[in-house]
Amino acid sequence: MTRLPVIVGLGGINAAGRVSFDHAYRRLVIEALGEAARAETYQSLAALMNLEGSSADPTLRAYIDAHTLVRRIEHFDLDDVLCHTAALLKPDGDNPLAFTLARRHLPDHLPPHWQIADVDERTVRITATEGTQVLFPDRQTSRVSCAGQVPTGFDPGALYQSRSHPRALQLTVFGASDALRSTGIDLEILKQRVAPDEFAVYSGSAMGQLDNEGYGGLFQNTLLGRRVTAKNVPLGLSEMPGDFVNAYVLGSVGGTAGIIGACATFLYAVRQGVADIQSGRRRIVMVGNAEAPIVPEVIEGYRVMGALAEDEALMALDGRTDHPDYRRACRPFSDNCGFTVAEGAVYAVLMDDELAVELGARILGSVPDVFVNADGFKKSIPGPGIGNYLSMAKAMGLARAILGEQGLARGSHIQAHGTGTPQNRVTESHILSELARVNGIAHWPVGAVKAYVGHSMAPAGGDQLAAVLGTFTHGWLPGITTIDHLADDIHRDHLLFPMQHLELAPEQRQAALINSKGFGGNNATGLFLSPERTRRMLERRWGRQAMLAHARRNETVTAAAAAYDTAMQRATMPSIYRFGEGVVDGPDLEIDRDAIRIPGFGQPVVTRMDNPFPDMTD
Repeated sequence: MTRLPVIVGLGGINAAGRVSFDHAYRRLVIEALGEAARAETYQSLAALMNLEGSSADPTLRAYIDAHTLVRRIEHFDLDDVLCHTAALLKPDGDNPLAFTLARRHLPDHLPPHWQIADVDERTVRITATEGTQVLFPDRQTSRVSCAGQVPTGFDPGALYQSRSHPRALQLTVFGASDALRSTGIDLEILKQRVAPDEFAVYSGSAMGQLDNEGYGGLFQNTLLGRRVTAKNVPLGLSEMPGDFVNAYVLGSVGGTAGIIGACATFLYAVRQGVADIQSGRRRIVMVGNAEAPIVPEVIEGYRVMGALAEDEALMALDGRTDHPDYRRACRPFSDNCGFTVAEGAVYAVLMDDELAVELGARILGSVPDVFVNADGFKKSIPGPGIGNYLSMAKAMGLARAILGEQGLARGSHIQAHGTGTPQNRVTESHILSELARVNGIAHWPVGAVKAYVGHSMAPAGGDQLAAVLGTFTHGWLPGITTIDHLADDIHRDHLLFPMQHLELAPEQRQAALINSKGFGGNNATGLFLSPERTRRMLERRWGRQAMLAHARRNETVTAAAAAYDTAMQRATMPSIYRFGEGVVDGPDLEIDRDAIRIPGFGQPVVTRMDNPFPDMTD
């Protein structure tokens, strides 16, 4: 019997707002919501953004609309980006080059053509008989001016003692806290019911932490006349988000890994969690990622690759000359010119189906499997290959096996990778069109949420999952509203690209596929089942009485989760950050030959093992 990984919690933050309880999703489709749901969404965003006033106030709503989703960059001054210009200072004819300098600024290795004379105790006069290389501090204007930023006014570092942590780690602490609290089940209950090594955390960032508190400071500080700190290396590591979740949010001693797959990183983490639960190795897994790449150097690096939507190219698409339409910077499957970088953190809590039923957990959906395939031989590392055909085909094959031919054809939709680049629109649309054809799908609905929140890289699949779970619950598939036409070169047969929000009937939202095409040939496609479909499967396995008992226990869980959500709509709660709390040292353990007991956990770690290779050993 294969265990089914059930999604019992989802949380985090992206450009649309708080992920838990579908708040970020509802910002995407806010035009389609009734007034009550719309007011609740604005109230949630107002609390997140530290705004005061009524959520019904048109002025407040207009401000929130303008300061969420993809918009003009606010993290740094676009017209004042620090750079240096290299120059050679030469003597003027036969006259040597002469200048004064503070003694403490003398380089350790003096150029051989410098002659040094004391002016006073603190100053020296330098006479140079040859040219001297210098770097002049300069400023330049960024040629890319928009990004998917978390809502203006939200400061993740203010919600705990962040101690100069890189921004991605600040987002991590908030995202993991939000996901855990969204379950409605206290961590201490989980630690009493589940063995310490039956937990796992799979989390990382695709690029590492590249701002000044991480690798940015490591590589730049000495060149800027500053000192490298002891935190720059460890806090810049790609797996550090997972380490923070283990050490400061969950206190987990279970499985852990920072599994990196470029833009498919989120689905890579989910895949490992799914495999652990299916095998019975783990019972609870937190999966997710964080990324904070909105720094000038990263944006410039992607720009010179030709990957980002530059201002001039965006204006050319619209025939504008003043400024680009920031809100429409990302245009999946239309005439476009590049992707839009974004920040965020998304975390999901998975449980095996038996534990979810026993605990009365919230049933947000389930994940039968995630498929990963590389591209094979390639002409270039960033170029597309064939791997995504394989991952998508296998995910559709599993959907067909579980849902039946009609279930796949009429009961599913796809959240595409949909980056907004010319190459993606052609290659991904061909994959979807061809596989929809061979699976007998007439008009497969295609969503692309990067149109709203940009491309957050590692957590991008989490942004897609948030949209999928919201669609399951509320029925609206977010339309690709940043476009007004489809590009001539995309493949559209058997596909439906809605440019306005599309309402799906309950029978049309049994399942969704999430697709990721990562740099270098990291392709992943996951199959996600709706809460309704998941409950039907659970009842078939565990019986009606077990599900009635689950429903009774779920009342308490749902009430606790709702209380958290209500509190967050009033004011953003501090993140969970247990620095130095509950630390256990070796002498605190109870160790015997077959088990180790850890203070704080109700179950031991069993160290007795059966021989897995009896046919190969004496």
